[in-house]
Amino acid sequence: MTTTQPVRPAIADLPSDPLVVIEAGKTWNVINVLDIWRHRELLYFLIWRDLKIRYKQAVFGIAWVVLQPLALTATFTIFLGKLARVPSTGAPYALFVLSALVIWGFFSGALMTSSSSLTSNAHLLTKVYFPRVIIPLAAIGARLLDFLISFVILVVLVGFYRVPVTRTVLLLPLPIIAALLLLAGCGLLLSAINVKYRDVGVAIPVLIQLWMFLSPVIYPANLVPPQWRTLYALNPLVGIIESFRACILGQAWNPTELAISFGISLVLVLISIFVFRRMEVGFADNV
Repeated sequence: MTTTQPVRPAIADLPSDPLVVIEAGKTWNVINVLDIWRHRELLYFLIWRDLKIRYKQAVFGIAWVVLQPLALTATFTIFLGKLARVPSTGAPYALFVLSALVIWGFFSGALMTSSSSLTSNAHLLTKVYFPRVIIPLAAIGARLLDFLISFVILVVLVGFYRVPVTRTVLLLPLPIIAALLLLAGCGLLLSAINVKYRDVGVAIPVLIQLWMFLSPVIYPANLVPPQWRTLYALNPLVGIIESFRACILGQAWNPTELAISFGISLVLVLISIFVFRRMEVGFADNV
């Protein structure tokens, strides 16, 4: 009795290198905005997913957005406003510090999440193509809800202290736009570097703490000696925080400092785009 062996199909030799590689362009140009627009639904989904994950298993849920700035405001008011007698440019110290904590809390929280956004979404980077820049932008967008809720609390406190609203409030979008530009630059740059060098994730919390004390969050910028003011203004958060606070409190503000913040933020965005596009091709291999 003869037996027949099953015939196995010949396996074609596969090339050692991939046939198609999707990578960033080699030219020094900006990110394709049209490509991001085509994937806008993914951007909305990632923002909504981040919001659900952040508050899903929290006991107080979204109430933490209100409790955190109020707790910090009370702490700073007691120890710095009452005991240390830190000046507050004529405004109640609680309102003075909260007007800075609202924009600072948004910036620090968005910087923390956007810098680690690529590594925390490694499963997406290795499976499907989409503009990678969407991931850090979505992390920033998810923090906008926190900013809006904190801003409402700030408006309530402004009414409680009966601070008159002046025409400077119309300039409020300017420091907010500057903050978004600075966030986009920092988020893209740090998230790209963090993929290859994980030390960034460890250094970011320390950097944020130092940055807070180097910025006029709990003290006014006029406490800095005049000979150091120009150097101090090179911190882009100085112009952003001071302008945001002045618009809320109806005080005079320095347009030169805000212009410096815009200039530095724009340069940082261009540098970040260049670095992000150069490093993008290696994201899937390094995550």
